[in-house]
Amino acid sequence: MGKSILITGGARSGKSQFAEALTLSRSERAVYIATAEAFDAEMADRIATHQARRGPEWDNVSAPIDLPQALRETDGDLPRLVDCITIWLSNLMMQEMDIVAQTEALIASLKDQKAPVLMVTNEVGGGIVPENALARRFRDAAGKLNQTLAAECDQVFLVVSGCPIQVKPHDPYV
Repeated sequence: MGKSILITGGARSGKSQFAEALTLSRSERAVYIATAEAFDAEMADRIATHQARRGPEWDNVSAPIDLPQALRETDGDLPRLVDCITIWLSNLMMQEMDIVAQTEALIASLKDQKAPVLMVTNEVGGGIVPENALARRFRDAAGKLNQTLAAECDQVFLVVSGCPIQVKPHDPYV
């Protein structure tokens, strides 16, 4: 299995920039697997900002729903960066897909990878309990998905105010 790394943090914590640098530290070229779609002008601006920050060393792939297939199709010599797992989750929820089955498919595809896979996700459970049912369902699903991915990944980083902290591997009894 290729090395898998999960990078988590809050909104605007610097996790994407850290993930991009960490991915390119492994190779001069890399594959960026984007899960976002531009459904409105604000999201189009966010996507454009991310694209402008990256240079020509990135091959871009769009995978808003079938992330496991995108990983299989891009496996080879280049490291891949998936940005972002929580947007992928949101896409699945909006399509009313089976989150558990999709998570299992993602984990299975990670286990078969030859090249490294780095994944960005949002840490969403640190605030108040959301007032509406959909937001609570999303928060709970994101927490479970992040825990599942973290358990399977070789390394996990938490990015706080632009500062990455490695939280796995570690000895949980120290």
